[in-house]
Amino acid sequence: MYHPFSVIDTLKTSWSVLRKNFITLVIYSVISLFVSGFLNILTMLVLVDDSYLSQTIIIFIQLIIQSYLALSFYKLTLTLMDKEYYEFEFKEVLPSLKMTFNFIAIGIGYGILVCIIIFINFLLIKHKNILEVLQVIETLLLLYLLIRSIFCVCFIVDEDSGPFESLKQSFDITKNNFFNTLLAVLIILAVMILTLIPIISILSLFNPDRHNHEFLFKLSFYLWFVIAFPSVQVIVMVTYRRLIYSHQDVDDDLTETH
Repeated sequence: MYHPFSVIDTLKTSWSVLRKNFITLVIYSVISLFVSGFLNILTMLVLVDDSYLSQTIIIFIQLIIQSYLALSFYKLTLTLMDKEYYEFEFKEVLPSLKMTFNFIAIGIGYGILVCIIIFINFLLIKHKNILEVLQVIETLLLLYLLIRSIFCVCFIVDEDSGPFESLKQSFDITKNNFFNTLLAVLIILAVMILTLIPIISILSLFNPDRHNHEFLFKLSFYLWFVIAFPSVQVIVMVTYRRLIYSHQDVDDDLTETH
């Protein structure tokens, strides 16, 4: 049967998935932070040279590490949703290097687009009135593109799609659901902010000063990450799946997770 997309139903299902798998997702978040930190330190110890080439290599390696861990989190969330009543192996949540480089390619593409926009703005720096209007248009355009392409990473880990194919698929499923997708994005931003407020409030009780400010800042970030990141990923993946099913005349198992 046809399943029309509903933000309310999506949030209900997201809460159900998150509630059942929160501990697993939090543990994986902690492991991801540890692995990321360890590999970044190892990379900097190996490449001790301060040359431009070494710094470029470090940045590229860190980009690969962060992208791989992010994709593995998406894949874990998807696996937990699809195999709620089945056992699965750890290798099933590991993305391939191909997926990682596909994801990086999209990031580089958007980076090039931003550089082009900055270059155009630089050429028009003397025309303030035109530049102000252009910057508003550019901001709206970038936000529009980001919202329409938000699910490209889901297609990369779910269907092993390439960069262009995943972007097209993301644009396809958001074609008639732009404002619903926008609302989902705003909810995600709200979740990120709401999870940050209590953490900052609690840590502020320790009276941060110049001696412990850096430590408390890192602690705040880590606490926020292990709570907010799983919540955001679940909402993204559930929204993705519901948009997929809204384009198909099939029964979906997600409706059973309420």
